[in-house]
Amino acid sequence: MTSEGSSTPAPAPRRPTGGVTSRSRPTQLFLLDGFRLLTGGKPTSVPRGLQRAIALIGLRPDATRTHLAGLLWPDASEDRALSCLRTALWRLRRHAYCPMLVTGDTVRLDPNVEVDVDDLVRTAAWVRDGGDPRRAGAVLSAGRHDLLPGWYDDWVLLERERLRQLRLHTLEEVARAYLRAGQHGEALQAAIEAMRTEPLRETPHRLIVEVHLAEGNAYEALHAFYVYRDLILRDLQLEPSTAMCALLDHILAPLGRRPPRPR
Repeated sequence: MTSEGSSTPAPAPRRPTGGVTSRSRPTQLFLLDGFRLLTGGKPTSVPRGLQRAIALIGLRPDATRTHLAGLLWPDASEDRALSCLRTALWRLRRHAYCPMLVTGDTVRLDPNVEVDVDDLVRTAAWVRDGGDPRRAGAVLSAGRHDLLPGWYDDWVLLERERLRQLRLHTLEEVARAYLRAGQHGEALQAAIEAMRTEPLRETPHRLIVEVHLAEGNAYEALHAFYVYRDLILRDLQLEPSTAMCALLDHILAPLGRRPPRPR
């Protein structure tokens, strides 16, 4: 990506499949929708204990040995946890499951290892900085899968929620970008995808209402509003926010009606 203020277009984020044109295919690490490691395009079988080490090092680049050991073996003493980490790193280097760089007290994956989570993070930054939202579609679609489903380590739960929120905010930014460009169909699809991810979150519902209003579809806007209102009344005993209600004032005011206001 270009530096801030540069007029040169940034390169498109890499596709989550990690497609390459060089003769030697890189190592690819997939953490969304489950752990998968591909070497030369072929799956590599990795013992579960080493999967945890690889995944954490991929998610926490340049973490210190002490930090990694504490997260991987939280119930062990510091000395015991560091000993376990040394053994894991020795096994990783010995079998070359995934190339790593150890510099002083820090451990990280080799830069040639492609990680699908990195694609999602880069795409979020790209969209946030005003990049073309059309380049985000494939990565955001892949990102609908949870990080390492079935893993319940504390560090996995934290990273899973961080990435879920990152994807939600990025989908909403994509919807806004399309809405500003007058591409209402694309804006609606991005907002609906965000709504599917978190049905009780107001922002995507508000965006859906805004898209329908921009298209001049008052009925669709009212329908979307009341669908969301019924949902949060039933599940949370709440009303839509003042900001969302205000979107419909100009429609209902001539009829002598107002959207319900939060109590």
